[in-house]
Amino acid sequence: MTEPDVIVKVTPAAELPPAEENPGSPPAPAPVTAAERISSVDVIRGFALLGILVMNIVGFGFHPAAYGDPTVQGGSTGANLWIYLFNMVLVDGKMRGIFSLVFGAGVFLLTTRLEERGAPAADIHYRRMLWLMLFGIVHAYLLWWGEILYPYALLGLALYPFRRLSPRGLLIFAAVLVIGTTGFFASMAFDLRSTRDKAAAADAAAAKGAKLTEEQIDAQKEWKDKLKEMKPGPEEIKKMNEGFGGGFAKVFKARAGIVMRWHSMPYYSPMMWDLLSMMLLGMALIKMGALSAKRSYVFYAPLALVGYAIGIPLHLYTAWSVVTHNFEIIRSSFAWIPYQPARIAVCLGHVAVLMMIMKAGALRWLTSALAAVGQMAFTNYVSQSVICSTLFYGYGFGLYGKLQRYQLYYVVLAIWIFQLLTSPIWLRHFRFGPLEWCWRSLTYWRRQPMRIERSQPDAEIALAPAL
Repeated sequence: MTEPDVIVKVTPAAELPPAEENPGSPPAPAPVTAAERISSVDVIRGFALLGILVMNIVGFGFHPAAYGDPTVQGGSTGANLWIYLFNMVLVDGKMRGIFSLVFGAGVFLLTTRLEERGAPAADIHYRRMLWLMLFGIVHAYLLWWGEILYPYALLGLALYPFRRLSPRGLLIFAAVLVIGTTGFFASMAFDLRSTRDKAAAADAAAAKGAKLTEEQIDAQKEWKDKLKEMKPGPEEIKKMNEGFGGGFAKVFKARAGIVMRWHSMPYYSPMMWDLLSMMLLGMALIKMGALSAKRSYVFYAPLALVGYAIGIPLHLYTAWSVVTHNFEIIRSSFAWIPYQPARIAVCLGHVAVLMMIMKAGALRWLTSALAAVGQMAFTNYVSQSVICSTLFYGYGFGLYGKLQRYQLYYVVLAIWIFQLLTSPIWLRHFRFGPLEWCWRSLTYWRRQPMRIERSQPDAEIALAPAL
């Protein structure tokens, strides 16, 4: 196996960061140049970002419970059901997983490059994460309750020491977290069934006129709360529709209620294990050369086949189980137990296919556009929220709760086309997306150059297929 050929035009002096006054000191830390970017990582990031919208659009358009249960809102028959099943098998959790892979890989790449230059890697990394945390809080309360910047920043604070582990060590840590998360899903299913049975027994006792114990009353309340959360009735749906269908203040209140629960999860909660496991896996894969298209087809092809052979059947079992039992809560909880290993397997299958496309030099028109989307991931992620909140919430076009599930994907397709077309155009004129520029300027405590000077040759990078 050989390294991919890298063709780099020298960056003009005007585009380089200013040198220190003391020529013997290391250069001031600065963002990576075009020549340092790994094209395949940008492609993966762009692919994941567009895929994340496929799931996020459900949260913008419907009650949060509709994510896992199409009978809640948006339709559960015909095209609506097929869309739900397609997403369950190939999209749900996979795009978030791939995005987390790239985030972990990005932490390793950035800190390693900074250390090689003699720059204060820890200082820059932690400042970068703290700014991301602030961006995430603002994004969550003003635009999108399901945003991931805040939890990513929290985990980024803990991720730094892991960068020195070997790929094997990272894989072991990731596997332990996956096993723990799967065990939590199993425990939750058994607990939920126990709560239902206790509540049913309490209801039967109350019907006979018996005085209920405190434990029985608590079981009734807990089961009622679970039903409200997972299988909301018409009153709850109406309340949510009115909240997100109102003016800005009303929408802000409805969104803040969800954000507070989401952001208040313990640092050690299983949802955090979910994200951290994929970040550690991403660190391992970038160290192994698997995310930079450096491995051979003999590595990627079996990875794709095994990943899909494990993940897709497990998801199809889950789909069959929940649909044939009409999304009954207890049956669904047990059916989702294999979710973690299944989604990770499909994630790896997707990544392997992307890497083979990159190595083959196929679909360059698409991969170059995806790379641009990925290079502007921060801006594109937030712009998706701006567009969707304007379309769905009451202070905009007020489409919340008014479309069927399949109709949401007309919006998704339009946003995909918009970002695939505009991202490459923007990067012909500017080094960063607007939010990337802001984040980098704050991280490095120095205003970064933004516009590409056309009077001198542009810095370019092209990756030829690895042999």
